[in-house]
Amino acid sequence: MPRARAVVITESGGPEVLSLGETDVRDPGPHELLVRVHAAGLNRADTLQRRGFYPAPKGAPADVPGLEYAGTVEATGRAVSRFSVGDEVMGIAAGGAMATHLVTHEREAIPVPDDMDLTVAGGVPEVWLTAYDALFRQAQVGLGSRVLIHAVASGVGTAAVQLVKHAGGVALGTSRSAAKLERMAALGLDHGIHTTKGEFAATVRDAVGGVDVILDTVGGAYLGENVAALAPGGTMVVIGLMGGVKGELPLGVLLGKRLSIIGSVLRARPLEEKAALSQAFTRAVLPSLTDGTLRPVIDTVMPMSEVAEAHRRMDANETFGKIVLTWE
Repeated sequence: MPRARAVVITESGGPEVLSLGETDVRDPGPHELLVRVHAAGLNRADTLQRRGFYPAPKGAPADVPGLEYAGTVEATGRAVSRFSVGDEVMGIAAGGAMATHLVTHEREAIPVPDDMDLTVAGGVPEVWLTAYDALFRQAQVGLGSRVLIHAVASGVGTAAVQLVKHAGGVALGTSRSAAKLERMAALGLDHGIHTTKGEFAATVRDAVGGVDVILDTVGGAYLGENVAALAPGGTMVVIGLMGGVKGELPLGVLLGKRLSIIGSVLRARPLEEKAALSQAFTRAVLPSLTDGTLRPVIDTVMPMSEVAEAHRRMDANETFGKIVLTWE
């Protein structure tokens, strides 16, 4: 079994537990690709896995983080038909993307647009597929939808705002940084809400009367305010729990407004669901990323050797958009 260089979590803890080491890489199966990874985006899930709060699912390496990649196909299984050696691809992974090589199913891989640098592509799959899936495949965002996006200057947030505006919706967003909200206006954010105390429902109602959809990365701490901010018939999609795993749910309001709450995560989904999502994204969103109508927002590009510093920056909430790590 060949070996690959990789970021390794040596034990649970702070960024100092990360080091560069090696991991095993198996040969690709009949419908699989062996990808030489050029770049991998950093995500909150990676920092949670480092701390011991988000273990890798069965089949993914327990000590090598990384949920997205961009690179070049180095070898293919005997039955692969969608890609050839030398093709540039990107995609999501259950883990292990912060290695120089990984194996993925050809149906999960997404072609990198000709004019997109592999470094930029490394910051696309996880946040753009997460936002696309939550907004359109689950919450049914459409023309005129009023959408509230929490942590709007994050990777998911910067993708979600653009997708909402591209679909003809109204985008609202929260952030604890006024400066980040000002920058989001250039991406189409209609209403920025500065949430220093975690209160936003009244501001939402004053601005648009209530929202149809909330894309929630915060969880427990925002539950009550989320329910208050939703318009009748609204939907909340929870994709993160940065603000805690528990909250008090006012069931009377939930019933009276006929609200829906959906929990969503990509990492643990079976192959068929991930493949279907990747192919739907390729048809629906990739053309607009290719022609520049939609654009990935990259905060910083860092060498993989500086992964600990990248984690420190994310832990400190210093980023606007994505941190992408590259192999030198």
